[in-house]
Amino acid sequence: MKNVNYIPRLYEFLTELSRNQDRQWFKEHKETYDSLRMSWIEDIDRLIGYCSQWWPELKGQTGAGSVYRIYRDTRFSRDKTPYKTYFSASLSPHGRSSAAAHLTGCYIQVGPGRDTPPTDGYEGETSGLYGGIWCPESAVLKKLRKAIVDNIEEFEEIINNPRLTSLFPDWYGPRLKTIPKGYDRNHPQAELLRLKEYGRFKPEGIEFFSDPCWTEKAASYFEILYPMLRFLDYSVEEEV
Repeated sequence: MKNVNYIPRLYEFLTELSRNQDRQWFKEHKETYDSLRMSWIEDIDRLIGYCSQWWPELKGQTGAGSVYRIYRDTRFSRDKTPYKTYFSASLSPHGRSSAAAHLTGCYIQVGPGRDTPPTDGYEGETSGLYGGIWCPESAVLKKLRKAIVDNIEEFEEIINNPRLTSLFPDWYGPRLKTIPKGYDRNHPQAELLRLKEYGRFKPEGIEFFSDPCWTEKAASYFEILYPMLRFLDYSVEEEV
């Protein structure tokens, strides 16, 4: 049976970890980490189960295959500390470790940190729910922009859904300062074209994740984003 009290313990552990970015400390508390990670994997298994009811491509995915390591890859991060101070997972039909896993999907992050998303788009540790396409390569981003312009009525109907805008009110991530090359600076979709990724974020903290029903609630929020995910995924996969 699920231990509904693990989230407060997780926050305590992660807070202590942020103060003790030391391999010896982590080794001494590895048993606690392993127990918390197992509970996290079980929650992500439940989340996948709920999402699979309306996202059939997720069937076959597992919590163990969806959660990320706590060990930071310092090669590509400004933060050179050895451990992340959050738990995270991604839901994608492509799988976490697939070459396409950085594309369309949902992402969950839990842990102490900022209450609002960082202004630079990536750095910072903001707890919550994300859905969309992140870090697309240049060719993919170009393809997405064209698909949005060519199908703007369909896309705007999706992103202007009142339920979506009430829960995920704004785009999350970095933007160009000016319109991308190839488009008029007065283009009617200028704001959409300036985005460097297409995703929405809903900040959530310890109160949300401590709810024993959080996985069911998160699945209902992600379901609202599903039409947008399908549009983005189809646009990437569509043959030119």
